Parts: sequence; C-alpha cells; structure tokens
Amino acid sequence: MTNTNRESEREELYRTIWSIANDWRCSVDGWDFKQDVLGMLFYRYLSERLTYYIEHDRALEGWSQGTQAVDEETRQRIMEVQGYFIPAEHLFKNVLKQAHEGSIDDLAETLQTIFNAFDESCKENFKNLFDSIDVSSKHLGNNPKECKAKLLKVMQAVADMQLEAGQTTIDLFGDVYEYLMGMYASNAGKSGGEYYTPPEVSELLVQCTQVHTKTIKNVYDPACGSGSLLLKFKKFIQDPYVEYYGQELNLTTYNLCRINLLLHGIGYDKFQIYHGDTLTDGHAFLKKQYGGFSTCSEDEQELRFDAVVSNPPYSIKWAGKDDPTLQADERFRLLVH
Repeated sequence: MTNTNRESEREELYRTIWSIANDWRCSVDGWDFKQDVLGMLFYRYLSERLTYYIEHDRALEGWSQGTQAVDEETRQRIMEVQGYFIPAEHLFKNVLKQAHEGSIDDLAETLQTIFNAFDESCKENFKNLFDSIDVSSKHLGNNPKECKAKLLKVMQAVADMQLEAGQTTIDLFGDVYEYLMGMYASNAGKSGGEYYTPPEVSELLVQCTQVHTKTIKNVYDPACGSGSLLLKFKKFIQDPYVEYYGQELNLTTYNLCRINLLLHGIGYDKFQIYHGDTLTDGHAFLKKQYGGFSTCSEDEQELRFDAVVSNPPYSIKWAGKDDPTLQADERFRLLVH
C-alpha cells in the first residue's frame, strides 16, 4: 500500500471516529465524555494485542474462542512479556458478543468486574487505567437496561473501527487515540491544554533538545499531561531502548498519559509516570538529583536525564518562597534565598 493510500484511509478513519464521538456525546456534557470512547478503545486494544500475541506468537490458535486453554506457567510467561493477562471470556469482542446475544443483562456490572479483575493481576504500569470509566454513571442511564443500551452503542462503535493489533500495525491505535485527544482538546478550549500539547509545539521542543546531542537514552517531562511530548521523542528518535519519565498532577490526565504510551507501543517496562505535583512533591528520583534525599534507592541516586522537555501550566499559581516547606528544597534555592 502506498503512503498516499495509507494516509487517505487514515483520514477517512479519523472522520468516522469523530462522527461516532459526536454522536455518543450528545447525551453527555463537557469534556468528560471522552473517557467512555477512549476507555473502550483501550479495552479493545489490550484485548486484541493479547489475542494476537497468544494465538500468533505463542501458537495457541483459537484461544480467544475458548478452544485452547492457557496453563498457569504459560500465563505467567505471558504476564512477564505483556504486563497483563485477560481471560478469554473477558476479551472485548467476547463481552460485546455476549451482550448482544442477551447472556449479559447488567453490562455495567460485568465491565466493572472485568476492570477490577484486570487491576488485581496486572503489572504496576497498567493499574487503575480504567478508573476514569464510570460505567455506572447517571449519564449512561437510570437503570441497567438503559445503561446497557448506551454501553453497547459505544462498544459497537469502537468495534466497527478498522483497526488491527498485529505487530505489523505501526501505532495505528495510538494515532487514533492522539487524534481523539487533539479533537477533544480543541473543542474543550483553554482547559484542553492541560491534557494535550499540539504536535507542532511538541516537535519543536524535541528538535531543540537534539541541537547538541543525537544520543538520548532517556527523557523526562515534569508536567507530562497526556504524554504527547514524550511520544514525539519516540517518533523522532525511533530507539526501542529509550526510557520515558514523567509526572502529572491531574489524576485523569496521569492515566491518559500511561494509556497513550502503551497504545503507541512503548513497553510497560520502558516508562515511569508518577502522579503528583512536581513543584511541591517532586518524585524521589528528581529530588535526589538536586538535594540528596534519603528516600531514594541506589538506582535512583544515579539517574540523570539526557533530555528534559515541558509545556508547563504557566497560569497556575504557586506558593513559591512564601511556603516554608519549599525553602529546604535544593531545586528552588535561588528562588527562596
């Protein structure tokens, strides 16, 4: 397929997705409706990625249909490689099929049970990623029947997207996710900026960090939002061994960032994103670089970043030198003395 045809199909997919999102949000006010669409997209991605790995790479054809079982030893090996495991009956396509056939009455309860089970068994970088999807929210309906109808609608819309999770698909799930994030941010106006940095800005910042060096093994964003700046490094550097670090104050955006990195094919063991305020509660590895805090491990003591990029929330007020708890922080010594 030529690049022209690929881009044409991609643009058509984007138009279809935005039409679906607009139709879905008609009953949901504001920016928060994105969680339903993006969350289901991520659920489908995890299901299909796992299915591809088990049936293609592990040669267990028919596993997703229940014709072959995965023993405990194999499941543990899959967990080490993928970072998570979803039982065949909990896969996106199987739950959708059961709901259509009527074997699931309370779809919201079923999905919540699946997300809870996923949380209990996955690796750390996958934990709590479905927290932002409130399947029991009133905007989905006032009873299980109404709720099921709404959830089925969004699940079917996501299922109809022409996406594949095979190894040959380069970032397609991630591209769709980034497109939706950009459109949501644009429609949210000023408040959307905390979730998303425009690609033009991200690209310029990445290029600035490469003026004096082309060898970058790790990158850090202290206000990482949904991860668009970090992902620009992946696109430009194209080094599978680069490690990504970030911190984000907003809990919803923190989860979106981790989902975004995973959807773009960054391994769960190649990034560390932390939840918290970088200025007042910078993660231990960051404090160690500047002030020598005893809370750090030996590995964290030696950590240095080859590149640091950020599009920080300049409009947010900060206590600065008026906060006595910050006066002992070596990072701000020039500001408080």
